Amino acid sequence: MAEASNHSPANDNEQEKQQLNKEKKHDSGAADLEKVTDYAEEKEIISTSTDLEDAITIIRNRKVAESAEQLARERELAKVAINKEDVDLILNELEINKTKAERTLREHQGNVVEALAALTN
Repeated sequence: MAEASNHSPANDNEQEKQQLNKEKKHDSGAADLEKVTDYAEEKEIISTSTDLEDAITIIRNRKVAESAEQLARERELAKVAINKEDVDLILNELEINKTKAERTLREHQGNVVEALAALTN
């Protein structure tokens, strides 16, 4: 005897409806998960951009402070009086450029011995 087939058109329609319902539930769950993921990513991006802006502000403030310190240091060095003979001595002894010789003398308050020692070390 041949077995009767369970594949009637009504049964096939029922299975298709169940499959579609499963897919809808899955799609709905995936959509919900996507919403949560999008929210979390947006929140993460917002907090990251705020952190970046804060870091950039801190870096800029440090640069401004360093520039101000550098300018103040240059002004102090410009006030130091140096002798032309001392500059010439350093130029002849060490064969360096005039700007470096003058700066080193200014950094050592015009003391030629300390300036020569600093340049040779």
